[in-house]
Amino acid sequence: MGREDLLKQINSIFIEVLDNPDIVLTEGTNADDVEEWDSLNHIQLVVEVEKTFSLRFTALEIQSWNTVGEMIDSILAKKQ
Repeated sequence: MGREDLLKQINSIFIEVLDNPDIVLTEGTNADDVEEWDSLNHIQLVVEVEKTFSLRFTALEIQSWNTVGEMIDSILAKKQ
């Protein structure tokens, strides 16, 4: 699975969890760019990403994410 496909899937997760069909993510998107992406919703987003991709992330991995691209990097690293 490539980065573009992952981005599309993650975008769908954000739309569903944040209940905002207008969200369009890029790899550079961060929490400041999405109004509904607060600390509580971040936890829900991580849970859905873990469930969707059958992965588990450590707290350190999650805290290191500043952008959607960094989230994709972590997914790809675990899928290898």
